[in-house]
Amino acid sequence: MRAEIVTTGTELLLGQIDDTNATYLARQLRDLGIDLFFRSTVGDNEQRIAQVLEHALTRADVVIVTGGLGPTVDDVTREAVARLTGRPLVLHPELLAQIEAFFARFGTKMGDNNRRQAYLPEGCIPIENPVGTAPGFIVEDARGTIISLPGVPREMRYLMEHTVVPYLQRRMGRQEVLLTRVLRTVAVGESRIDEAIADLERSSNPTVGLSAHPGQTDVRIVAKAPTRAEAEALLDDFENRIRQRLGAAIYATGDATLEAVVAGLLQERGATLAVAETLTQGDLAQRLSPYPAVFRGGIVAPSGAGLAQVLRLPADLTPGEAGARLLAHEVRTAWDASWGLAVLEDEEERPWVAIAADLPDAQVHTRRLRYQGREYRSRVWTTTLALEFLRRLLLGLADGWAQF
Repeated sequence: MRAEIVTTGTELLLGQIDDTNATYLARQLRDLGIDLFFRSTVGDNEQRIAQVLEHALTRADVVIVTGGLGPTVDDVTREAVARLTGRPLVLHPELLAQIEAFFARFGTKMGDNNRRQAYLPEGCIPIENPVGTAPGFIVEDARGTIISLPGVPREMRYLMEHTVVPYLQRRMGRQEVLLTRVLRTVAVGESRIDEAIADLERSSNPTVGLSAHPGQTDVRIVAKAPTRAEAEALLDDFENRIRQRLGAAIYATGDATLEAVVAGLLQERGATLAVAETLTQGDLAQRLSPYPAVFRGGIVAPSGAGLAQVLRLPADLTPGEAGARLLAHEVRTAWDASWGLAVLEDEEERPWVAIAADLPDAQVHTRRLRYQGREYRSRVWTTTLALEFLRRLLLGLADGWAQF
């Protein structure tokens, strides 16, 4: 089966927002084993949407289109699909009642323009939307199938997972189980991971793929088998083989973030953390703030002099390693925390990370990172590596740095 993705919205076309829907749908189709050769984006124009869909049907069996199912005048996907397939829009009273009930749950009355959302192409398969006001629909046309989903990511994902994926599995006559597992790694580049598991990436079942992010790389394993137990066994086997090669570079399985894992390790030990940061502009504190049980607080300033002023240290705080050591110790003391973590720039505006712990040896661990400057990507790398430094110290791994 071949599929094509069409995302609608002038804001997407002009680059005002990122097209996360297309990325998500592409991954879903990949996991289903459906071929995806083309993706298109079109603005909020009925005629152009119809043209794009018509062209997509010449090269795909299924076209998934997102967006344009809202209540406003520029939400015209319903009209475009109706025009293309020669079907009138008809009212679905049951969907209208659901939309009215959705508003009623929040103590408000449905607006007149929301009635438009209950009009769908005649003869389509409606997709009920319990998490929003935009029902989706499926039109099975002689030229192919068009699946229309709302553009709101949360609603689109719900309808995709609960209705569209089972629909596509039935269409393919698939009886087997398809399972996915994600191993999350940190502080090791994608190329090094590829070198370590290249032979496993050539496997046809399970399949293994990599997805790189700043400071982190996900290893995705997808297994298919006649039963769930057999698919799980395949996943377990490949996960064990990958763990043998990557070791502690794998910090979690699934959706867990690095900061959540670090917070869990601190909580297991009854420990707390405070941070002081310059180059990272408060990003480290922001990542840790959702975990108040272990995160005592942070101090943020654009330079070491600002941090020194808050902590009542000498104004000529030495930049680089010496200053970071002092800050890690002082921020831990100031917040009465078990651990103190400092990120301080040196003369070349490269970050030094220092971690101080309330341990018998009173040792302060330091590392100089190579990601220079204050731009977003550098900040992500710096905060990620700082958290990984702490994770390894909490686990007692070597000297607290990646050995892979």
